[in-house]
Amino acid sequence: MKKFLIYFLLILMVMITSCVSKEQAELIVYNANIYTVDSAFSKATAFAVKEGRFVAVGSDADVLNHFESSNTIDAAGKPLYPGFNDGHSHFLGYGIWKTLYGNLVNTTSMEDVVDRLKKYNNTHHPEWLLGKGWDQNDWENTDFPTNELLNKTFPDKPVVLTRIDGHAVLANDVALKIAGIGAQTKMAGGEVVLKNGKPTGVLVDNAADLMKSFVPTFTREQKTVALQRAQTDCFAVGLTTVTDAGLDKSDILLMDSLQQQNILKMRVYAMINPNRENFDFFYHQKPWHKERLTVSAVKLYIDGALGSRGALLLKEYSDDSGNIGLRLHQPAYYDTMCQKAYNAGFQVNTHAIGDSGNRIMLRTYAKFLKGKNDRRWRIEHAQVINPDDFHYFGDYAIIPSVQATHCTSDMYWADERLGKKRLKSAYAYHDLLLQNGWLVNGTDFPIEDISPIKTFYAAVVRKDLKGWPEKGFQTENALSREDALRSITIWPAKGSFDEQQKGSIEPGKMADFVVLDNDLMTANEKDLYKVKVLSTWVNGEKVFGK
Repeated sequence: MKKFLIYFLLILMVMITSCVSKEQAELIVYNANIYTVDSAFSKATAFAVKEGRFVAVGSDADVLNHFESSNTIDAAGKPLYPGFNDGHSHFLGYGIWKTLYGNLVNTTSMEDVVDRLKKYNNTHHPEWLLGKGWDQNDWENTDFPTNELLNKTFPDKPVVLTRIDGHAVLANDVALKIAGIGAQTKMAGGEVVLKNGKPTGVLVDNAADLMKSFVPTFTREQKTVALQRAQTDCFAVGLTTVTDAGLDKSDILLMDSLQQQNILKMRVYAMINPNRENFDFFYHQKPWHKERLTVSAVKLYIDGALGSRGALLLKEYSDDSGNIGLRLHQPAYYDTMCQKAYNAGFQVNTHAIGDSGNRIMLRTYAKFLKGKNDRRWRIEHAQVINPDDFHYFGDYAIIPSVQATHCTSDMYWADERLGKKRLKSAYAYHDLLLQNGWLVNGTDFPIEDISPIKTFYAAVVRKDLKGWPEKGFQTENALSREDALRSITIWPAKGSFDEQQKGSIEPGKMADFVVLDNDLMTANEKDLYKVKVLSTWVNGEKVFGK
């Protein structure tokens, strides 16, 4: 009896000691299929979260034997990944489009555009009628439209319709008159498209920007609503960090304020627009790396878009004799911008689509970077690269920031613009990956679909959602599934100098993760783009999901 009592007390002490020694966690997830996306691309089944960060990652036994929590979740074997990170998007612009613009995506003709605008105008009654998303390449007549039907339908209200790529607008005569744009309007880096000597209403690149400058600015309240709408939609597709590629000081400070109030929980990597107000404010400080907001780069533009024939090419467009596209500024401008950023310790991230635009910026970067470095200057899009220029990315550690769905959106007509020979070194993601061993991937939303899962699908499969083309589009430049996952998690974090804080599921990092209904690493190709987000978490807090 005495021995039994001793054994009982020893067992009780062990149990008490075991219970006491367990560390309290705010959240424990176990029985999960976790892709940590660490340097070894290792897997785990459980993790614990405390104070918004992962504190342990490993097996169920490892985590459950050392931690306990009142918030414990059995993931039922579902696949779990680091929160997705969109390496190039327009977060605020997306929200404004969703809340203050007519939606013209997937329109089939100018008549279809006007029908949608009439409905929007009748329900919203805006002072200026704004729309976004038209793409004449999807219409039976692929020529640029004219504003004739807009003038007849809306004779007294200014109408400005932004093309899907953001590099061209269609404006009615009322809007053109307000902006003072006519047949004689000329500007470097922009085009007023004429027909029979009269403006058609189509304005490209710098001419489009001139027209946009006359559109009334949106209020702080409107932008707050827009940001909240954008956040809701982003969380629903598994995004926990987004890049906003080009913002002014007031918009960045608005985001910062909303984040501090916990109204905006989305993490944002904000690139500043190249203007004096931004330079005077941000270049006199160190780059920002706050918990939810990074400001460490300036966004430049060298050219326009391929769809509107504004991308700057070394030789003329195959379907537009004599046209090589548009260079938006003189070479000295880019030297000045790069020098300012270099001196301030900021990244330079330049929109470059055409092979000439890319060559100019790669050579400009090289003058300042002078070989291998860790400045992480980026080429945004890196869409058409001359074969002789790929080496610049590796030689000067220049980071390609690509958007895989541009490839699958453009593949129907890109050969018409570029010709077959030039097309072979376009959308060359694998070739670009080889230069530094990593790249950044994104959507460029709202230009493309907001879903990072569709980005993953496009990068790996290089087909549209109907499975065309049957053998894929230039699949020699597809990414492996592992690299594609890195390109929407840890590599975009590295692209903003934030890889020590997020992008993988490791102890000490922010507890951002997403749970899916199917495994991106093993799902059948035909099911890949259909994978759904079950829940999205930021700092260990569920922000989307039942």
